[in-house]
Amino acid sequence: MALLEIDAIDAFYGDFQALFGLSLSVDEGQAVAVIGANGAGKSTLLKAVAGSVPTRSGRVLYDGTDLADLPSHRRAATGISLVPEGRRIFSSLSVEENLLVGAFSERPGPWTLPKIYETFPLLERLAKRSAARLSGGEQQALAIGRALMNNPRLLLLDEVSLGLAPGVVKSLYAVIPIIRDNGTTVLIVEQDVNQALAASDMAHCMLEGKVSLSGRASELSRAAISAAYFGSEVHT
Repeated sequence: MALLEIDAIDAFYGDFQALFGLSLSVDEGQAVAVIGANGAGKSTLLKAVAGSVPTRSGRVLYDGTDLADLPSHRRAATGISLVPEGRRIFSSLSVEENLLVGAFSERPGPWTLPKIYETFPLLERLAKRSAARLSGGEQQALAIGRALMNNPRLLLLDEVSLGLAPGVVKSLYAVIPIIRDNGTTVLIVEQDVNQALAASDMAHCMLEGKVSLSGRASELSRAAISAAYFGSEVHT
């Protein structure tokens, strides 16, 4: 059953159109990857779901409910959490204070401070440290932990790998099965195609604000992905 259903949405930044009649769905319990080059509209898609970018047409359905009239903070309260590109942690707060901010809606669920610290042991060691003093990988772990403190049904991950060393990226992606096992559906936007596909059940490639390819992540050929990614012909 679809937890998230995006039906023919258009989205704009002022007069610039970023999404063109985009449709895709995410079933409950799945991890779904959205891949594509810079400027394809991937981050805009997540922002449209989270409510920080308005849609001018089409529908975003979450558990069967149209989110059109819900502002972003109310979407978060229904169980949608966004880990934004660039992390956007609160640098003036400690690690633990950042995590507690994530629990503002007081949604019930498995994700508590002890559970976050069990999943991300480095955050427990850094609990009292100022977030401004964290490395990029530590900040990304904190951003994910903060989002999980909302006990989301749907977790939106925007460019987890951006600017991070491969080993750090691998350790962060290793947490996705744990997140799913605790009842959270995951929508991943990523440029690192290999990591995204390995972590996902389904995948969608975006090109110029539209979906150019969809299918089971394990079944998409590299030639088809390359063609969809760059808008070229598939040569066999």
